[in-house]
Amino acid sequence: MRCRLKFFVSALLCISAHHAVADTPPPALRIDKTFMATEPPAQGTPSFVEADKLEGKKENQIEATGNAILRKRGQSIRADRLLYFQDTQDVDAQGSVVLEQAGNTISGPHLKLNLDTSIGTMEKPIFYLYENDGRGSADVMHIQDKQHYTLDNATYTTCPADNQDWLLKMSGLELDRDSQVGTAHHAWVEFMGAPILYSPWMNFPLSKNRKSGLMSPIIGNTIVNGREITVPYYWNIAPNRDATIAPRVMSNRGVMLYNEFRYLEPAYSGEMHLDFLTNDRIAKRKRGHMTLQHSQNIAGGFYGYANLNSVSDDNYYRDLANSTELTSQTSLLQEILLNHNAGWWNASARVQRHQSLIPNSTTYKRLPQLTLNARQNYADTNIMFSGEYVDFAHPTTLSAKRLAMNASASYPLVNDPAFYLTPKIGLRSTHYTIGANNTGALPDASRTLPLYSVDSGVSLERETNLFGGGYLHTLEPRAFYVYVPYKNQDSLPIFDSGQAGFDFTQIFSENRFVGNDRVGDANHITLALTSRLLEQANGKERLKLMVGERFSFKTPQVNLVAPATSTNKSDILLAASGQVTDALNFSSGLQYDPHFSHTQNYNAMAQYRPEVGKTLNLGYRFTRNTLRQIDLSAQWPLFNHWHGVAHWNYSIQDGKTLESIAGIEYNESCWTFRAVAQRFVVASNQANTGIFMQLELNDLVSVGVDALSAIKRHVPNYTKLNEKPANKPSPVLR
Repeated sequence: MRCRLKFFVSALLCISAHHAVADTPPPALRIDKTFMATEPPAQGTPSFVEADKLEGKKENQIEATGNAILRKRGQSIRADRLLYFQDTQDVDAQGSVVLEQAGNTISGPHLKLNLDTSIGTMEKPIFYLYENDGRGSADVMHIQDKQHYTLDNATYTTCPADNQDWLLKMSGLELDRDSQVGTAHHAWVEFMGAPILYSPWMNFPLSKNRKSGLMSPIIGNTIVNGREITVPYYWNIAPNRDATIAPRVMSNRGVMLYNEFRYLEPAYSGEMHLDFLTNDRIAKRKRGHMTLQHSQNIAGGFYGYANLNSVSDDNYYRDLANSTELTSQTSLLQEILLNHNAGWWNASARVQRHQSLIPNSTTYKRLPQLTLNARQNYADTNIMFSGEYVDFAHPTTLSAKRLAMNASASYPLVNDPAFYLTPKIGLRSTHYTIGANNTGALPDASRTLPLYSVDSGVSLERETNLFGGGYLHTLEPRAFYVYVPYKNQDSLPIFDSGQAGFDFTQIFSENRFVGNDRVGDANHITLALTSRLLEQANGKERLKLMVGERFSFKTPQVNLVAPATSTNKSDILLAASGQVTDALNFSSGLQYDPHFSHTQNYNAMAQYRPEVGKTLNLGYRFTRNTLRQIDLSAQWPLFNHWHGVAHWNYSIQDGKTLESIAGIEYNESCWTFRAVAQRFVVASNQANTGIFMQLELNDLVSVGVDALSAIKRHVPNYTKLNEKPANKPSPVLR
């Protein structure tokens, strides 16, 4: 009955409007209680008006009352009463007004708006921004167009409705949805009703896109540096260029300036860092750091790369860095590379040196290093060649030029999915031209050795049912034989070579040394067995077991490290890994010495992650007479909104903690609080301790010391609980 009455009233009023405006075409009447206003062609799309009651007023004026709705060009206006001027496209809406345009929702008691220009004002507006779920209110909103708004005496928050945990209050607010930036004037931030931050001017992002402006200050305190505050400024120069300028004020040392510049072009990319402290009041000197990383694609298959790093002194990182990774650095790489890739062959030219951070220690320079590598397949024969020329230069120890050439050919006699047998023959030749600092009067020298190997294996599999599920069980035995004749190499210098670690990768290699300075004599066979348990439904490797051992027919004579025994049997390698459940996975490896009946090396790692925000990590590393360490880390809910985070790295060998982190997080719908204490060793008898406290107001600002970086570095699988899925494309630079 109500629908029939509304239709009758609408029809009657619209007919009355037609008689009152006899010089204009009659308006179209819709049986769904909608009025379509006709407009001159210049005005474009028509407007649609719905209401419980429509009435024609003066010429080209329509009054809609009762559940009134006006729609035009992606805009909709709902109100108790609407007055619509067809000739000027002005709208005057009163009573429970709701304006929706371009994804925004604005409500208030009174709206004046021009539908063509989208210029208008809203009294006492309450607004919602779809980009970041931001909302707020003001005394008056001045609508400049669909993308730009100015608000007087406004508030803003990303907290959900009925939650006022934090508010940004300001005398003026400008919302620019083109650049996705909000700009506040005379603004202060209130947290739990208490003001915590004031700024005469500030801006903040309306989305995850990059923008210029001040970033969250980093505030902290350390024993040596004293009280600290870092205020970064981010400069979004262009979509493919940006810079960060960050003054760091340390009460005990002075003011340090961090500068970072990043760039990204179709043919090249890179970043530069230039940090300097003009006067360190503790060290009584200037201090600085420089980094340049540049990659360049050049026409014709050429590629260039530069990685240049330098610090002012050996103690720079230990005094001024805030992470274990930096404080433990012993040298800085400085190199420039030019590479050419032609498909089946490639060549490179490199110059390289290191800045040593250990007193009275200098590494070799490569001035230059030239390499040539090629690989071709002829008649199923795989032919490979690698060549290297290096000029090793050192200010005090022996220098020389080394030319190394390695060639090989392998032919698969059997190449079946279940079985393979591949013999290989090779030749390794190295020549040294001795240079400066030849205190031992070493002559130029050469070494040429042949190499023979045979790699073979079988892959057996069967289907089986375990624990109520279908699995594929495999057995994969492998045999690898190598023969290299013995040649005395004691008179040859050593520049970049060393004893390779003993693991499942090295046990199947042809040389037990890394680098070209030593070629190990060999007459041995390696036997190994791998078994896997694969879940047939999804292919997940639930369990993998490996065992391997090397048997020598003749005791090796070329060594860099004296062997503990003269046995012809190597240590036994054992490994186990797998994804036991969807939440639990582990990996482990063991090196067992059967001659002395003890473990030489052992490592194990387990990760348990039942759901987002819950992770436990346990690791153990052991090397006989060298290393025994436990590594624990976790993120776990405690109660209500509280989570705990922790990391503990303990050296059993030294009887001390190398690094420890303990912290708590409180996560609300629109803010997160973190408090973290960290202690790490920077030298044998020196440790650094820091306490980080950070309050992060979602999509606005973070106040305090950056605790998140330390947590992410040391807690694998850590989840930032207040991070929302991105609803916009990622920025060009990362």
